[in-house]
Amino acid sequence: MEIDEVAARGFEAGAAAYELARPGYPDEAVAILAGPVGIGPGAVVCDLAAGTGKLTRRLVELQASVMAVEPVPGMRAQLQAVLPAIEVVEGTAEAIPLPDASVEVVTVAQAFHWFDAATALTEIARVLQPGGRVVLLWNERDEATPWVAEMSRLIRWHERTVSRYQHVDWADVVAESGRFTPLEETAIDWDQSLTRDLLADRVRSISYIAAMPGAPRERLAAEVVSLVSRLPEPFPMPYRCRIQWARLR
Repeated sequence: MEIDEVAARGFEAGAAAYELARPGYPDEAVAILAGPVGIGPGAVVCDLAAGTGKLTRRLVELQASVMAVEPVPGMRAQLQAVLPAIEVVEGTAEAIPLPDASVEVVTVAQAFHWFDAATALTEIARVLQPGGRVVLLWNERDEATPWVAEMSRLIRWHERTVSRYQHVDWADVVAESGRFTPLEETAIDWDQSLTRDLLADRVRSISYIAAMPGAPRERLAAEVVSLVSRLPEPFPMPYRCRIQWARLR
């Protein structure tokens, strides 16, 4: 299955900005992966739609045996540059290039909303070993901070179809597949340290903005940066990281 056209163009164009400015995952989230989720040394993990490897590198820190699957060439190139020892392969969630029952865990960080959920969950179940786990991670900007809320208004975040993932009940989506135990969840509030230059790249890394022509894209980045013109650098970008996981029935 082909990926969304805007996503493909945007993530290809914005891969370098994505690597520079997108948040990683906090230590507290990694502790959940190591603890309740059970990713430890030697665990065989498929990091699906791995992007530039923001989560992949944290899985490597847990000494897991990781294969990264990513459909966008520019994102794969960034990932391979950061983690040259990791196997990185082209593929989508709807056609995972792995044998049946070959991995213990499938992780999906900041990407499940791009998938055809029913098809992807069928494929994830296929590649998982008995008792294997699927894990969804989400970094969501905390719009209780006024400038972050204004940033979302400027970039028209809530008008974009892909932004609606924050309002989807993923527990229902996973339950509908009939293949997994009920989704468990925990959430962690944390801050990413940014500069104004990194905030501009954060804006440029958003797929539908990265796909824009250069002039309007740069105007939009400048508008967002103006929101923090009086903040001392570095300044915090507040996030809530949600970690959700379930076991294969």
